[in-house]
Amino acid sequence: MTDQEILHRIDHTLLKAVSSWAEIDKLCAEAVEFKTASVCVPPSYVRSIRQAYRELNVCTVIGFPLGYNSSAVKLKEAEIALAEGAGELDMVINLGDLKNRFFDRVEAEIFALKKITGKKILKVIVETCYLEEEEKIRLCKIVSQSGADYIKTSTGFGTAGAVFEDVLLFKKHITETVKIKAAGGIKTREDLVKFIEAGCDRIGTSSAVALLTGGPAGSY
Repeated sequence: MTDQEILHRIDHTLLKAVSSWAEIDKLCAEAVEFKTASVCVPPSYVRSIRQAYRELNVCTVIGFPLGYNSSAVKLKEAEIALAEGAGELDMVINLGDLKNRFFDRVEAEIFALKKITGKKILKVIVETCYLEEEEKIRLCKIVSQSGADYIKTSTGFGTAGAVFEDVLLFKKHITETVKIKAAGGIKTREDLVKFIEAGCDRIGTSSAVALLTGGPAGSY
């Protein structure tokens, strides 16, 4: 697998709370230069990025990083992000609803967000570090039924990031219409290749561009 093939699957990411425009601008310039799949950035930067980089695929996050915002708030966040130029949305599920076994609520929220997103991509962050295997399997079914485009392992802000075994579990239980994104803690070329070959269509990381082009690595 070539470096460019890897970079085409990277959501070049910067989501820390203190991200400056200078850092975001550098991220976007790198994404253009190295042809990453997208940049994944805080919602507050979507409009500015769209104005400065008209052809760049901009991904932003909804209900991030804890997921316990009300569905109404998440839907409004999504509407604004799409209106300001986001091409992809990564939403965090309500883990409290999941733990309380309110599975219909979890699915209804994802379905409502996909309805707003339309033909643009919706990724569902399930934060695997907090889940039991039974819950992961149930979420594969929920995400598949909801019409979302991706199931995503992690926010990168939880107690752990992507785990290889979770990708294999997802691959076994999602339908063919759902793709997989791994994120959080993937920092070596070997791991990038390993996760992609296991079935990940996207990798969320701040480190891949630097790792593959010789610059300083990020922290996501």
